[in-house]
Parts: sequence; C-alpha cells; structure tokens
Amino acid sequence: MSDIEIAQNAKMQPIIGLIKDRFGIAAEHLDPFGHYKAKLSLEYVNSLADKPDGKLILVTAISPTPAGEGKTTTTVGLGDALNRIGKKAIMCLREPSLGPCFGVKGGAAGGGYAQVVPMEDINLHFTGDFHAIGAAHNLLSALIDNHITQGNALGIDPRRIQWKRVVDMNDRALRKIIIGLGGIGNGYSREDGYDIVVASEVMAILCLATGRADLKARLGRIVIGYKADGKTPIYASNLRAHGAMAALLKDAIKPNLVQTLENNIAIIHGGPFANIAHGCNTVTATKTALKLADYVVTEAGFGADLGAEKFIDIKCRMSGLKPSAVVLVATVRALKFHGGIAKDDLNQENLAALEKGFENLQRHYQNITQHYGLPCVVCVNHFTFDTEAELNLLKSKCKALGANCVVSKHWAEGGAGAENLANEIVNIVDNREPGCTYVYDENLSSWDKITAIATKLYGASGIVASAKIKDQLKTWDENYGKFPVCIAKTQMSFSTNPNLKGAPSGHIVEINEVRLANGAGFIVAVAGDMMTMPGLPKQPAAERIDIDDDGKITGLF
Repeated sequence: MSDIEIAQNAKMQPIIGLIKDRFGIAAEHLDPFGHYKAKLSLEYVNSLADKPDGKLILVTAISPTPAGEGKTTTTVGLGDALNRIGKKAIMCLREPSLGPCFGVKGGAAGGGYAQVVPMEDINLHFTGDFHAIGAAHNLLSALIDNHITQGNALGIDPRRIQWKRVVDMNDRALRKIIIGLGGIGNGYSREDGYDIVVASEVMAILCLATGRADLKARLGRIVIGYKADGKTPIYASNLRAHGAMAALLKDAIKPNLVQTLENNIAIIHGGPFANIAHGCNTVTATKTALKLADYVVTEAGFGADLGAEKFIDIKCRMSGLKPSAVVLVATVRALKFHGGIAKDDLNQENLAALEKGFENLQRHYQNITQHYGLPCVVCVNHFTFDTEAELNLLKSKCKALGANCVVSKHWAEGGAGAENLANEIVNIVDNREPGCTYVYDENLSSWDKITAIATKLYGASGIVASAKIKDQLKTWDENYGKFPVCIAKTQMSFSTNPNLKGAPSGHIVEINEVRLANGAGFIVAVAGDMMTMPGLPKQPAAERIDIDDDGKITGLF
C-alpha cells in the first residue's frame, strides 16, 4: 500500500482520551480540532515548569537527495520503538508547508508504517497555524503601505523597506513584483516581493518564543525598514502592529497534539525551512515534551550541516535546551547518489558508488561528534532494494569510522523494526550528561561566525562577499553582535552548488545577501543562489493529488 493508503487504514484513537490515558492531561486543557487533533493550552504548558526534563534526541540526516533519506519517518519509527521497549517517549515534529506538499515532496508526515496521523489533515491546513502566521505577516505589510499612504509620519523610506509579503505556496512569479499600481487611490508604487510562509520571520519568532509576552515583544522588535538616512531602523512596534499580530497568533502559539499509527503521541508545531530559516519545531513544543516524557525525539530539517547546526547554534543556544544524542539518517540509495549514480539506477547494487558516496556521511558524522560535541548513531533507513553486500560494506565503513551503525526497518515494520535503534540510543543517553558544544563563540563578529560554519562544517576554504555586505554586517555587529547567524544555502550540497555531491572541499562560499531578523534574534546570510520563494518543478506533486465524492484524498505520499 501507498503511504496515504496505510494512513487511511489506521485505527486512530480519539485524541482527548488518548492524551488522558498516556499523560493524565484532562480534557479542559485541550482545544480539540475534530476527533484526532488538539491544541494544548499554554496555561497547562506553564504549569509543567517545575517538572524534571527528559532526554532530548535529535534526528538529522546526510545531505538530501532525490532518492530520499527518511528523517521524519525515522523520528516516528524511533519514537514508536522507544514506547515499544517500555520507555515513555514523545516525538516533536515540524508542520508541513503546502509549498513542498504540492511541489516536490507531496507530504511530510513520515512514511510506510512510521507515520503521524491524520496524514491528510497534517499535510493540508492542519490546525491553521500557517494561515495565521501568513495573516500576521501580511497585516504588517499592509500597515507599512498604509502608513506611507496616510502621510508617513515615521519617515519610512520606501526604497529601504525590508519586509516582503508571504504566501504558503511555491510561486516563483511572486518573487519580485510592483505594488501600488493603478493611481493615487492605491497608494504609492514600489518594488516588493513574496517569500514562502515558512521563510517568514514571524514563523521563526513563533518557533523561538517562550510565551505570549515574549511572542509580542519579538514581533515588536521586527525591523521593517529604515528612514532616508539608511541607518535609523523602523520597528513593527513603531507602527503599533505587534499587538494585532500577536492576537492573530493566539491559537497558533499552542502546541498541536496528534498520534502515530501505533497510537503514540506526537507534537507537531511550527515548521521553518532549514535551508532558508532555522528548520526546527517550536521551543514551546520541545520543552513541553521534555516535561511530559522521559525521552523526546525531535528532527531538524535537511542535512546536519543545515538543520542540525541551526538546532545547536540557534535553538539550543537561545533556549538552553541540551540534547543527549544524535541519530544520523542515511540510505544506501542516497549514498550511491552521492557517489555519482543516476536516480534511475539506484536500485542496482553498486559497491564502488556506495564507497565513494560514504564521504558525505563521514563528514556529517565528524561534524556532529567533533563540532557539536554529541554522540551519534548512524541509522541506515532500510530499503527492499538494499543488498547484503551493500549493507555489510556500509556497516564496515561505519565501524572503521568509529560509528555505531544500525540498520532499521521502521518503514516496513513500524516501531518493531526500530527496536535495535531504540536500544542503542537508550544505552547512550542514559549514560551521559546532556549537553553540546557550539560551532562558534557568540562574541565573534558575524563575518567570523559565518566563516566558522563554512570552513568547519562545509569544508570551504573561506567566504566572500561584496564590500556593501561586509559593511552591513559590521554596522549590525554594533547592536546585534551576539546574534547567531542563520545561513540560507542549498540543502543538496556542502557547497553552494547543488550539483557538487559527496563532500566537496576547498570551495568558496559566496554571501550574496544578509538580512536582519531582529525579532527572531539572528542574522540571515544568503549563500549562493538560494531562493526564499521556491518554484514548482516540471511535474508538481499537485498534479497527482485528488479527492473523490466521498471526500477521500489520494496522491499525497
């Protein structure tokens, strides 16, 4: 059966009763969305503050390929397996964006028998969080242009507005637009553009906020642009926008509760992209899970050079979270792709390509253990086409590297197929104090922080940027010098060239744009030709998605 067929045959339990049975949370603390989804009240979340924390496990992956790696699938499978072996575990995942659901991926709720359900709801609208984020973001956009039209008392320079609009869809035609056409009644004409919702600073703020007050304060600190001098910032609070924006997010800030196919609890909340944002679920969700469960399995987007780095250097640094271990997901197919084999030939045994592609896994593993300071288990997400010779080669290469390697069959067998992985992880996290190391010191300049990431993690020989960008970073360092950096880079390679597979070294990382995300509390550095509004592929997943007269959805995967 396909992923969606497996999900549609799931025997789900009503979420209110399931939550009460598993964690003793009364119905009064839940806002149900139908029978199988619910939000958890912030009042209840706050009541957990004095409880001890469980152990935090991060799932990341090698550099993504068209063959797929299965990071979310592994997160769900590991969480189910931990519960199967008698541990109290919760999974913390990101919400899917409609852009990739209708674009390349077709869904983001796991796969096979390691999924979160209701799969269609999670992938399509869910509880409306992304719509609320988009509305809050675009409210600020509307207030900016209205302020200029109504006399511009703040002296906003329309040429220096930094705040684009957003929509949760891959729509390349909206990247650069002209607004205000059609005469004086439509405001002033100026250049504008759209980002995808998951690249919005409002998304990042929601994911990093610790409560309603912090959320509103962060929204107020958003820098929307500058006065004519090019130096004096204009904040969202100057426009008195942050109160209404926070009001639109009153429900979105509450964590979402769903279940796996095996009726274990998962919290799905927030979803910034890891190639153009910080790529982690909300701090609120992760901290809540740590208070409720003994083991929390979470994921960070894309490869360990992007999502995992930002999980460590941004999310953990800001929140005080202390992970205990990392699972590095790889597949034989993906490693052969990194070894130069075309996608259509990946089902054929090829030991030479596997050995060559292993260099990608090796660098990610060394980054995790050496630069993040965390123990790491390599999880080989098993495919039926994998041969014994390939699996044995991969295990021997991992052994030579000093890495624990576990072949896991959670996609086909659910939690039962990941029990070996669960036992390996428990053995590690129960025998070490939680904690990690950061890739760079917060007191370094922004330029040196970017350099540290590029040279230590990407294998680059250095970074380059225009004098204008260097000057901008120096100016920001005066007021925001302790901010971490968030590098927007292709997820397909350690370099800025998506076609360079494996583990390229000695390349130059070109920084083409920098953005101040003052509300989120980091500086974005756009490396290479990275787009914050993706486009649709030649054959979008949307062409395969359909619904029949009975309301049954097909085509999601």
